[in-house]
Amino acid sequence: MLNAYAILKKVREEKPLIHHITNWVTIYDCASIVRAFGALPVMAHAAEEVEEMASIASALVLNIGTLTPTLVESMLRAGKAANKKKIPVILDAVGVGATKLRTESALRIIREVKLAVIKGNSAEIGVLAGVKASVRGVEAAGLQGNPIEVALRLAHKTHTTVALTGKQDVITDGKKTMLCNNGHAMMGCLVGTGCMAASVIAAFCAVEGDPVKASTAALSCFGIAGELAARKARGPGTFKERLYDSVYNLDEKTVRRMQNVDEV
Repeated sequence: MLNAYAILKKVREEKPLIHHITNWVTIYDCASIVRAFGALPVMAHAAEEVEEMASIASALVLNIGTLTPTLVESMLRAGKAANKKKIPVILDAVGVGATKLRTESALRIIREVKLAVIKGNSAEIGVLAGVKASVRGVEAAGLQGNPIEVALRLAHKTHTTVALTGKQDVITDGKKTMLCNNGHAMMGCLVGTGCMAASVIAAFCAVEGDPVKASTAALSCFGIAGELAARKARGPGTFKERLYDSVYNLDEKTVRRMQNVDEV
């Protein structure tokens, strides 16, 4: 059985450095959630330094939420440097399917960089898997097919772990499939929780070599914090404040009691 808290404890003890090339809308939130979990965030985008930064990091997040061609080149440089060091690279496929630039850039990263995890909502994963899906901006608007089957299809296609997020998160490498049912609807009322989830996955992958296990534990702990934060929140503003506090105060007893994960 998955012990999500054990991985969280390792994050807190080892304090891995998580290099982000991420989007400008949620950059502060991604840094803050990584720090609340106990890891160390660094945001470095310039092509002149990304390889050097990746070489001293423990994991790399590539988030295409506010994409430019220049940023793609930085991502490729950093990704290849991370591959040389053998640290996990997490691709957050934000808005794939909404525009040609996003879709083609994500596919190029998948081709040229060895990824540990591809994270996205149901529509983003659907587009990358080659099934019919619709995206409105960066939000999922529809998916043709079963989310588990779609995630499996992309995992087989790319030979990597896929983390499909939603009301129920699906995490699979094509062989082992986990379902995470932690989380709260209020998380969908905030801009940035999807991006934060990718950053948390990176922090957990930095200390756990099994990407399926790490991603599932990350999403479970993050979701538990969301459930706790929602109990006393009056709306999105107070929820966000309580979310950080809930992450920071997660303990073993709470995680073990609230973890809601199944293997299929």
